[in-house]
Amino acid sequence: MNEPLASDPNVSQTIVCRVVRGHQVASGINGDPRFPLGTLRMQAPHFLALGLDIYAFHFGTLNVSIAPLQYSVLEPRITFRGVKWHPIEPAEDFSFFDCCLVVPGTTSIPGLVYYPHPATKREHFQSPEVLELLLPFVEGLSYGMSLTIRIPSSQILIESPATGPD
Repeated sequence: MNEPLASDPNVSQTIVCRVVRGHQVASGINGDPRFPLGTLRMQAPHFLALGLDIYAFHFGTLNVSIAPLQYSVLEPRITFRGVKWHPIEPAEDFSFFDCCLVVPGTTSIPGLVYYPHPATKREHFQSPEVLELLLPFVEGLSYGMSLTIRIPSSQILIESPATGPD
């Protein structure tokens, strides 16, 4: 069950999520010739030069749906603006948030929520209930599997979608 947000910014919110298929661009599995080894392998040296080392993570994102909930960005752990990581594609802005994957029968696995800013991204958009996680490779995960993640409540707001006017 999803916990309500805590007022203490150091408290993590626990969210039940489901593994979903992504665009498979981050890993390069989709075969797009612009990103032959995946976007993350191409971005990693640029992030490292800016102070964020993602080389300990699997070069593919774990996409999880928190539906029917949605998320809003509050205070990223780190944000990079105007990252020109591809010779042809335009520069993008990226933010990263702390997260922890809780896998039953194992310890918690720390990682990051990977957030390419939609305003600077040309394609491969995610719906507002899908988070992209950067984690070390985790054996045994499959589409549809239910997982639990923890995210600091000071970094990302998890809430029910806004309802329209009555």
